Amino acid sequence: MLSLPSIDPLYSLSGFVVGALVGVTGVGGGSLMTPILILLFGIHPATAVGTDLLYASATKTVGTAVHGLSHTVDWRVVGRLATGSIPMTAITLYGLSFFGTESAVAGTLITAVLSISLFATALVLIFRKRIVKHYAKQLASISTRQIRNLTIAMGMAVGVLVSISSVGAGAIGVTALILLYPKLPMARIVGSDIAHAVPLTLLAGFGHWLLGLTDLSLLSSLLLGSIPGIILGSYAAPRMPDAALRYILAATLLVVVGRLVF
Repeated sequence: MLSLPSIDPLYSLSGFVVGALVGVTGVGGGSLMTPILILLFGIHPATAVGTDLLYASATKTVGTAVHGLSHTVDWRVVGRLATGSIPMTAITLYGLSFFGTESAVAGTLITAVLSISLFATALVLIFRKRIVKHYAKQLASISTRQIRNLTIAMGMAVGVLVSISSVGAGAIGVTALILLYPKLPMARIVGSDIAHAVPLTLLAGFGHWLLGLTDLSLLSSLLLGSIPGIILGSYAAPRMPDAALRYILAATLLVVVGRLVF
C-alpha cells in the first residue's frame, strides 16, 4: 500500500511566505527557498536545488494561471525566453550527470553558483533603478530583431543558472526584461517572468528527479503552503508597489550569501 507523504507545518509556512513573494515580485523562488532549505532545515544542497525546482514549477504554474486570467502575461516574450533556456537546461543537466551529482566537484559547483547568483540577485534588487537608467538609452535604439536575440540569449543564461542553483529566473530576469521591454507594465513583466519559469523549472526539476535529487515529502509540504501563497501574491501584484519588498529581499539575500560562503 502506498503511504501518503508526511506534511511538516514549518515547510508549509516557508512555502506560503515564499510563494506570496514570488506572486508579487517575481522574485524569491530559488533565491529564497533553496537557501532556506539548506541553512534553516539542513537539506543537502543538491537535494534542495532539485526539490526546489519542482516546487517552483508547480507554484509558478498556479501563478501563471492567475496572471493569465488577469492578462498580465506577454506570451511572445515567454516564447523567446524559452527558446534559449530549454536547450541550455538540457545541456546543463547532462553536464551535471556526467560529473556525478554526489561528487565534490558538483557540490562545490552548486554552492559557488548559488552564492554568486544570490549576490547578483541582491545587487540587482538594490540597484535596479540605476541599472535601468544607465542602460535604457543604449537599448532604446536597438532593433526589434536585436531585442529578440538578446531575449533568447538571456534565456540561455538563465537556463544554465537555474539548472545548477535554481536561482536566476527572478530579479535578474525581471530586470533584463525591464531593459528590453520598457513599454511593458511591471505586472506584465512579472507575469511573463513567472510564466517562463514554468517550463524551465519543470524540465530542470524532472532532470534532477531522474538523478535522484528530490524529496517528495518535502515537496508536498512546500506546495501545501506555496499554492495559496502565490495565488494571493499574484492577485495583489498589479496593486502593490514592490520597492520595499525588493530592499527587504536584497538584505535577506546578502545575509544568506554570507552564511553560505562563511
